[in-house]
Amino acid sequence: MEALRRLERVQSMLAFIDSHGLSLSASFDRFLAHLLLFFVQPCDMLSLHNKFSLASDLLSKVTSQVVEDLKFFPNYEMDQGDVNVQSDTLSKAKKDDGVYLQGPKFSEMPLVRLDSMQRANSTLEDFCRSYFMFHDMDANRPESIFKFLPILSFTESYIYQLDTWNEKNLCKRPKSAASSRGTSDHDYTAEKIVEISLPEVFDSDLFKPLISLLQDQGLMTGRINDELISGFQYWSLERMLCQALIRKEKILVEDVLRAIHLKSFDYRVLNLLLYQLRGQEVNELHMEFLSVSEFLVEISDDLYDYEDDVTNNTFNILRMFVAVYGASLAPKKLIKCISDAEKRYEVLSRKLEPNLSLNYWKRCEEATKEGGVSKSGNAYGMWSIPPLILDEDAFRAQNT
Repeated sequence: MEALRRLERVQSMLAFIDSHGLSLSASFDRFLAHLLLFFVQPCDMLSLHNKFSLASDLLSKVTSQVVEDLKFFPNYEMDQGDVNVQSDTLSKAKKDDGVYLQGPKFSEMPLVRLDSMQRANSTLEDFCRSYFMFHDMDANRPESIFKFLPILSFTESYIYQLDTWNEKNLCKRPKSAASSRGTSDHDYTAEKIVEISLPEVFDSDLFKPLISLLQDQGLMTGRINDELISGFQYWSLERMLCQALIRKEKILVEDVLRAIHLKSFDYRVLNLLLYQLRGQEVNELHMEFLSVSEFLVEISDDLYDYEDDVTNNTFNILRMFVAVYGASLAPKKLIKCISDAEKRYEVLSRKLEPNLSLNYWKRCEEATKEGGVSKSGNAYGMWSIPPLILDEDAFRAQNT
């Protein structure tokens, strides 16, 4: 929490610098922000004007020789505040088993934490078992997996880390809702700090380290970049839609459908990376078929996780449809979406190589059984709409 407060202060000071016409460049603005924040810190009985006056007088006496002599001063490149930040960062890295970036928007933020790698494992396993067949690769052969695992694992873990940050901003209640449950002012203030701070740094720049790494490996393409942008757009939509639900604001079905289509962007990134890693051209028919399959999988997962998603205030197409259409129409509208997607799935499936189509169908049934869904004529399991939760606030109160 202290790290978020510090980051919030820096971001606020950067806005102050810009509003007063002092902005020159990103690096200068960052330096000036830290300098000004240093001046506003309490220091014995010195007033703000006293500190500026004293610093101005002293700086006029700092000659070029003094600057040269500073080169021999231990740790001359960082002031004590930077030392504290570095120390905090190192201690948190040990505590969280993560790697941390330095820079204007990444200070004290983990690049990839161990728990993100652990969460990414299930996706990687499913990707290998479901998508390798589209690359004439055998997921049961270790050499096929481990040859490309470092890049695929790092990429998916990186995405999971960003997803974790995004989820931190989804469960925040507006003040009225918090007060109605007896939340203290202190608790609410802490929640608001997170809510205010994360969007300020959660932008498409967070993909830059991953993009840079992929570029260095000769793997980056415009299409992969587009999918990463889709991921940022999905997280933005998820925050907007979930916060709108909490605030009882209007939701557009266009935004809901766009979000569900964007949601599987990480699978598409991994798939495109695999084409690059193998030096193969992208098979457009396979990509189109898998995009429809991903859409159906996401709906199936949302129906299975409906109650958990309500509890955690995360994106779920059913809860969004209930908000858009109401309880009576929502199931019918969702079934219509599923039916249309299944028709498209069947058309594209018939265009696949027969063995590939059959193997993928078997894999879908296998994944469905592993997920605990009963077998049916549908490869994704029985399409069963769970009981609708009409009062989400009350449901969360009972289950949290």
